[in-house]
This record gives sequence, structure tokens and C-alpha cells, in this order.
Amino acid sequence: MSLLSIDWSGIFAYDEKAPLIFTRFFFWGFFAVVLAIYSIIHKQRALRNAYLFFVSLFFYYKSSGLFVCILLFSTVSDYVLALAIHGARPGLKKKLWLALSLSINLLLLCYFKYAHFLIENINHAFGTHFHEVNYFAQFANGLFGTNSLVDRILLPVGISFFTFQAISYAMDVYRGHVAPVRNILDYGFFVSFFPQLVAGPITRAAEFIPQVYKEFSLTRAQFGLAVFWILNGLAKKMLIGDYIAVNFIDRVFLDPLRFTGFENLMALYAYSLQVYCDFSGYTDIAIGVALLMGFRLPVNFNSPYKARNVGEFWKRWHMSLSTWLRDYLYIPMGGNRSGSVFSWIMLGFIGAAFTLLTGWLWLPVLMLSLVALGVVAVRLSPALNNVITTNLNLMITMLIGGLWHGASWMFVIWGALNGLALVIYKFWKKISPWEHSKSWVAHAWVVFFTFSFITFTRIWFRSDSLETANKVLHQIGNDFGWHLAGDVIWGFRSVFALMTVGLIIHWLPSSFKQRYRDGFAALPMWAMVLVTAGVIVVIYQTVTADMVPFIYFQF
Repeated sequence: MSLLSIDWSGIFAYDEKAPLIFTRFFFWGFFAVVLAIYSIIHKQRALRNAYLFFVSLFFYYKSSGLFVCILLFSTVSDYVLALAIHGARPGLKKKLWLALSLSINLLLLCYFKYAHFLIENINHAFGTHFHEVNYFAQFANGLFGTNSLVDRILLPVGISFFTFQAISYAMDVYRGHVAPVRNILDYGFFVSFFPQLVAGPITRAAEFIPQVYKEFSLTRAQFGLAVFWILNGLAKKMLIGDYIAVNFIDRVFLDPLRFTGFENLMALYAYSLQVYCDFSGYTDIAIGVALLMGFRLPVNFNSPYKARNVGEFWKRWHMSLSTWLRDYLYIPMGGNRSGSVFSWIMLGFIGAAFTLLTGWLWLPVLMLSLVALGVVAVRLSPALNNVITTNLNLMITMLIGGLWHGASWMFVIWGALNGLALVIYKFWKKISPWEHSKSWVAHAWVVFFTFSFITFTRIWFRSDSLETANKVLHQIGNDFGWHLAGDVIWGFRSVFALMTVGLIIHWLPSSFKQRYRDGFAALPMWAMVLVTAGVIVVIYQTVTADMVPFIYFQF
């Protein structure tokens, strides 16, 4: 085949039915080309950074089409405003520059992610017939002379991730934790680095920007470790996550009433494993791909289903988001020390949003009554002030964390349940008989209980509507079907076998996992190639007709 006979338009054009993701062969062809050119220019820092910025833009275009313009606009505005923040003297002017930067990022995020949700609920509550206008599509059609205008606002892939990364950059520059990047191409590379662009981990400027200016470095052991993380991520995602989703989970959640309560319950436990394999699998691949180019991304998961309580779980799960919410939301509100004006502003905003979106006009009365009750309680016992305000901070953080995951009441319920669990645990740990127990039975019990609670909350995380969630709960509570459990296990034996293997590997001691990672990295090159080829062959034996997208792409 000659170069002239290749369909170059197909290579460079965006296809919404086949976005550029890690599980497609096209991505690995793309990465091979990127790596080949990178190997030639990696010693020229400025050229290297500019090159990686532009290939990252191409990657995002192949993933999201013309939404790459949003990424470019965000990059330019945040670069310019960070310089303005850094150059201003401490005081009102510096705060105004920061406020402008935060406003632009949050308005972009809210418009694309929550406009349809807001208008839909307003129409439902007040019987109105407002329609959202996709101004971006109108502008893009006029600019490029196309006719691809769509009625509803579409969500750019990964907007939550690169927006939060940009916000943390502006905040860190404001706080003096990091100096602003002077070259816009270097900043563009930081904010758009393609391995972590669309699904994280959310990278802090203080962690990544120093690497932008370092010389390329990759030891033989690091190369082996990078290959291991890529294979590990692909196996998690495709061999376990996708298989149990397509062959079991998706079937149950499509129509829960067709399945027994036992099947619904097992689908929930399976979904907990799927969402972990899917998201941590993406992170593993991102870490491996970045490491091959000499860049270190932060760890995003630390065996979360080993957690002994819900507080520990959130220190192990999606760690880059958990620490982001802690440092840029929870602590500014007062954290576990006290409340702040910001806490009450956020409470008022959340209350107003809930009232507007639900139409429950009695809600403000209830909230004001609870606030008044809290004020009276604090007057009678000043020690209650910190108890009330710090737990309020925690609940607000988890509600916003839930809403970050998607414009749906399902995510709000999920966030509220986790927030309530964290508040209850703060009191329970003071009297818990198992909190400091050394017994392996007690340890196994609290780990299983925490895993089961997290799984329970995922009813609302996975369900597309409250109706679906209620159907799942109904089947578990009213039509469990113990007498059919054996038939179900045998009928889905391959799914349950994979679930068992996946959970056993997850619960293996960290020291054991470290040994086999290091063992793989130390293999001779010929042995590493053979193992890699074998793993890839096994993985792609399970590929379904349609690629299963990464769950967190929707966030």
C-alpha cells in the first residue's frame, strides 16, 4: 500500500463513533508515532514541550472534535490571568484577578455540564418551556462553515478534569505555592498532557511543572515498570471490567425487574469491581504512557476496597480528586476547625438550588428552621459550634463532589449518602469496638462492611434514574430468590470467576504486589516482550463488538 492510497482524511478527522481512547488500536499507532518523534527531539526541552502540547491537542480533537477550542480558550485565559495574579500586589486587585480566573473556569464547566440539567428541572418545577441554546455550536458552525448545530448542549470529554487542574493552578499561583509558567506552550503542555487529559489523575502544578523543565530520564527499571502499568491497566479495563459489564451488569440494570434480588445484589458488587477496574485501569495506563516519556503522574488509587471505614476509603479512592476537594474547597470553608462565611454562602446556594430544581417550596422553611435550631443549640452549648460547622463543611464538600460526577440527582444522592456516612463515622470511631482491634476477624468484618456500604451507594451512581434505583431496591428487598442462587452462579460462572479473581488480586498484600511488579520490570527484554505479547493476545480475545467507553469520560 502506497502513502497516496492511505485515507489520510480518516486519520485526521474526528469520528464521534470512534473517539481516540486507550483501548483502540488507533491510539497505540498514534502513541508509537508520538514516541518515535519524541525519541529524536526529547533532549531539546522547548521543542519537546511544544511538540507534546500540539500532539495533546490532536489527541483531544480526536476524542472530542471541535471542543478542542474550549481547551484552547481555557489554556490561553488561565495562562494570562495567572501572570496577572502573580504580578499584582497582595490585596483587592490580586483577589479580583483570581476571582476572574475562577469565574471563567466555573462558568465554562457549569454551562457545558449543568445548563441542560438546570433548565430541565426549572421547566419541571414551574411548568415552563425554556430551551438551552448551544452557543458554542452556533459559533463553531459560523467559524468553520459547517452545519452540525445540535439542539442540546453536549459535554466535552474530560472538562471536569482539565478545569479543576486549571483552577488549582490559579489558586496555587495566588497562594504563592508555585510561580506562573512564562511560556504559554509550556503551560499548554502542563494542562493538556494527553495521557491524563480526559480522565485524570488531576495533576497539581507544583508536582508537574518542575518536570516540564527537567531533562528526559528513564531507567531500565522504570521502562519495565511503565510497560507493567500499561498491561495492568488494559487487563483491568478490558479483561475484567468490560467483560463483567457487558455480560452481566448492563443486562441487570437495563431491566432490574427481570432479575432476582440476588442477581441485582451481585450486579452491584460486580459494578463496584467494574468501576474500580475501569477508572484505576485508565490511571494505570496513563501513568505507564507518561512514564515512557519521562514524566511521573501521581498515584490515584491505593487498593480502596481494603479500607476499614468510609473515611479511609476516600483517602484511597480517586485520590487526586479527594485531595483537590480537601485543599480547594473543604479547608477554605474551615475544614475540621470551624465554619466560615463561605460555608454559609455555599449552604444558601445549595438550598436555593434544591428549592429551584425540585419545586419544594417548603424546603427553605425547613432549612431556616434547622439553622435556627442550630443557633439556639450553639447558644446553649458553645462547644457545639465546631461540631455543627465542621460537619456542615464535610456534607457540602461531598454534595459538590457528587455533583462533580454528573448533572443528575442520582449523583447528588450518592454524594449525600457518602457525606452522611463520613459524618456518622466521625462519631462512631470514638466508641467503635473494632476501630483499633488487631483481630483478623474484626479486620475482615470492617473491610467487608465498608465495601458493602460503598457498593450500596452505587445503586444511585449506576442507575440512570430514580425509578431504576427503586427497582433494584425492590428486587433485593422483595424478590431475592435464594433458591435460584446456585443456578445464577452457574449460569454466570465466567463472570463470577472473574469477579473472584479480581477481588482476590485487589486484596493481596501490597508488598506481594510490589514484588511481582518489580519482578516484571527486571525481566530480560526478550522475556518482557513474550509476556507482553501473551497478555495482549489474552486481553483482545475478550474484546466486544463495540468498545466499552471509560466510565469517567462522562465526568
